[in-house]
Amino acid sequence: MNIDEKYKKAGEIISKAGGTPVPVNDTLIKLLKYFIMEDEVDFITSFNNQKSQTMEQLKLSSGLSEEEINKKVHDLAGRGVIFNQPNSKGIMVFRLLPLLNVGTFEYKFMGKLEYTERNKEICSLFNKLFGDLNSMLQENYDSIIPLLMTAPPIDRTVTVLENKPKNEPVKIIINKELGTAKDRIVPSQKVEELIAKFDEIALGHCFCRHYKDLAGSPCQQTDDRETCFTFGKSAKFTSEQGFSRMITKDEALMVLKRAEEAGLVHKAYHPNFDTSKDETSICNCCRCCCANGVDNMIAPMANATNFLSVVNDDLCIGCGKCVKVCHTYAAYLNDDKKARRKENLCIGCGVCAHFCPQNAISMIEGERIVRIPPKRKNI
Repeated sequence: MNIDEKYKKAGEIISKAGGTPVPVNDTLIKLLKYFIMEDEVDFITSFNNQKSQTMEQLKLSSGLSEEEINKKVHDLAGRGVIFNQPNSKGIMVFRLLPLLNVGTFEYKFMGKLEYTERNKEICSLFNKLFGDLNSMLQENYDSIIPLLMTAPPIDRTVTVLENKPKNEPVKIIINKELGTAKDRIVPSQKVEELIAKFDEIALGHCFCRHYKDLAGSPCQQTDDRETCFTFGKSAKFTSEQGFSRMITKDEALMVLKRAEEAGLVHKAYHPNFDTSKDETSICNCCRCCCANGVDNMIAPMANATNFLSVVNDDLCIGCGKCVKVCHTYAAYLNDDKKARRKENLCIGCGVCAHFCPQNAISMIEGERIVRIPPKRKNI
């Protein structure tokens, strides 16, 4: 087996490691060569049958000594290829990361951005790979997209519940028909509650905006870049590898409030998409850059939310502010110049309610999953 065949095998294993599967093609092989050295590629194949392994398991699957494994893991973790943190029992576990959602792509662009030729080349290859993935999904739209539309939501919206112009709380309406089952663990619905849960909080740069910066399409919504949070084990990992820096809870709340003022959407991520488990991270997403947003989606966007916006016609003045700030194009003005929203597109982020000058938008509380398919293109 020559070296390119070895990289192809590694690509197949990484593509099945979770997150978003990617085409195993020449573009992927070129990308992997930036993150996995030739003397490391055989080590990646050790994860073929089991993506998470203890040291003892990895010694058997790789045939390497503990010293050799620790050296390779140290280098690969620093490039966002392997996650190395202890489990709940204190046993160190080594997990092969996917390329996307969440893995090498995110960690690569989470650190401080350097405008080097190497990074521009990596950005260009990711851009081509996204194009390859888009073409693959479009060519197989009828068979793949319906399956992806049933997948669990990738992220969860944490709603903004304060109205800025009037400095008032947004009204919450309880929808009993959409209420949570009594035995269901309800995730934190406010960013303040979420931050309060964690003693270890790390702040990194928005990888989506950094990627767009390198691609020559900077964010149109904010100049802030340090807006991505990781918690607990993820905070330890990202800070140890230099992808982020540890911060206090007060610092975290200040960043989150700035994000709200910029109209960014709080999106939380949970292990294996299970919202009964504590969050691992939270992103503050703009519409123009977010890889899991409608403007950039390749695969369907799937989001878990606990709210749905509703407009009070007596208070609405038809200013259109909600239409301008809506992240999913759910908001619009009807013929009477009253704000409306398309329920199937509303992710309940509360950005419209936050900026409404009349505080005319309330949030209906009740669990929902919003799935938005990509548009079908003429191939």
